[in-house]
Amino acid sequence: MNAQAETIRPLRAMTRRGAPQAQTAPAVHSPMDIVAAALSTGNVEMYREAVALMKEMEAFAARKAFSNALADAKVDLPIIEKNRHASYDNKAGRQTNYWHEDLAQVVDTVVPILAKHGLSHRWKLAGRPGEPVTVTCVISHRDGHCEENSLSADADTSDGKTPIQGVKSTTSYLERITLMASLGLASRKDDDDGRGGAQAEPAYVPPAGSITPDQADFLRSEIKAKGASEIAFLAAVKRRRIEDIPATDYAAAAMIIAKFKKG
Repeated sequence: MNAQAETIRPLRAMTRRGAPQAQTAPAVHSPMDIVAAALSTGNVEMYREAVALMKEMEAFAARKAFSNALADAKVDLPIIEKNRHASYDNKAGRQTNYWHEDLAQVVDTVVPILAKHGLSHRWKLAGRPGEPVTVTCVISHRDGHCEENSLSADADTSDGKTPIQGVKSTTSYLERITLMASLGLASRKDDDDGRGGAQAEPAYVPPAGSITPDQADFLRSEIKAKGASEIAFLAAVKRRRIEDIPATDYAAAAMIIAKFKKG
């Protein structure tokens, strides 16, 4: 036969007559396929390793789905507007004013967006009477993966709150903080909850006929020199602020401070 005209035929697997052909391994398309393949061998140890591998693969897939969903949700999550104004007399006897975002507003804003991407949130609470309150925010994905962030704080007993009211106030605050931290949310205003930064509030205007700013500063400095409480002084003059003292009562107010015993 002419070598140039010779046709090349495809190779075929050659086996000896009667010899068992090697079994083709089943195609593996999912973690369950791995378990099924291991189960078909009858090897218990291999089956256990296959189950462990299946769980690891499923956990990895769940983490990946969680990360992708959270990344997609971040695109839709807005800046949270600080919609609540708080004002109270602090321990130094001064007026504290600040804006903060309300927990209900944060929840109403994020829940529809989280649900759209298969995410949800919840909180776990821990703490005993007299101990700090601990709140854990749990962000979960429908494929099973979840991540947690915890924060603790003492019960808020300011403004005459009862112990249970103090726990409720602190719980609400921690729920808001942990949820926003877990989702990487930011809020819009130029303060930081009145806990370190100063907000640009409109200057307070005392009632007509009140003492001058210089007189208010003098009274405040005298109170400080006596080591007295500004709150006690305001209670004595029956005013919420030193600036509210009528000019006609300035001398009497100074006499009250003079009678304070130096602390």
